[in-house]
Amino acid sequence: MLIDDSLLYEKKHSIIINDLPNNLFYYFDYDERYSAINMEFQHFHQFYEIFILLAPQADHLIEGNSFHLKMGDMVLIPPYCLHKSIYNEGSPSKRLVINFMLPQNLFGLPNGYSSLLKPFYDEVSVFRFSQEQKEMLHKKLNEIFLYSKQEDFNHSELNELIIHSKFIDFLNSILRFRDQNIYRNEEISTPSTQKMYEVSSYIHSHFDEDLSLNSLATRFFLSPYYLSHQFKKVTSFTVSNYIQMTRIKHAQHLLVTTNDKITDIATTCGFTSFSQFNRVFQKINHISPRDYRKGGYKS
Repeated sequence: MLIDDSLLYEKKHSIIINDLPNNLFYYFDYDERYSAINMEFQHFHQFYEIFILLAPQADHLIEGNSFHLKMGDMVLIPPYCLHKSIYNEGSPSKRLVINFMLPQNLFGLPNGYSSLLKPFYDEVSVFRFSQEQKEMLHKKLNEIFLYSKQEDFNHSELNELIIHSKFIDFLNSILRFRDQNIYRNEEISTPSTQKMYEVSSYIHSHFDEDLSLNSLATRFFLSPYYLSHQFKKVTSFTVSNYIQMTRIKHAQHLLVTTNDKITDIATTCGFTSFSQFNRVFQKINHISPRDYRKGGYKS
């Protein structure tokens, strides 16, 4: 099936090269999602992700900021970045999600690979290209798709090398087109909804500070009652719970990627005491921070 007149698609088709413990990992997931299974809260993972929308429209939250997507838009998400997709009600939304990890030594070519990954760290890492550029990108993805459909694909010793080389070519094309990104975020939501996303974005940027319903209401010139009601309506979380979830997600990141003392991580993430941090962490993750660091997050 051709999507957007140029991208090959087959529902539930997947391409897997290695698994997460390996230095080089790829997972291409061609599938669709209903609005009923929208994620409750933003999540992160230890690998890079490219999300390509193959439906008329959807929304994507990145660190509390809302971005409206149209057919063919790409979202580039670096490791440990909080995000989630929001699909529209009705027919399921097709999408292609590509997860990947590269070796820490970047194959001994750190400058080249670091350049390829720069678009993931742009201030707005949502990309929309001209039809011609989009077709060129789709052509490179189609090469990977067609290669994976070959009869001997699962038995070839060259899969890792060929998928990797084709994907690097794809990343290089994104880098070349990067400065020609024509994406502009459209505020199709109501002013009150947009205001709530401004509040959530502020929480993501200031989670380590002393935040509360009253302090946020004062900063955004809203009454505590109005903020409490509207924020729950838009995000499905109370302000207090959203602050705690954001802090805990960042604590999870630090537990996995640093050797910082757990007490220091609690303070860094805005908790006033270790006992409060430990209680909230276990309530959300059903595991202690210490056990999470030891590898419990993998289970």
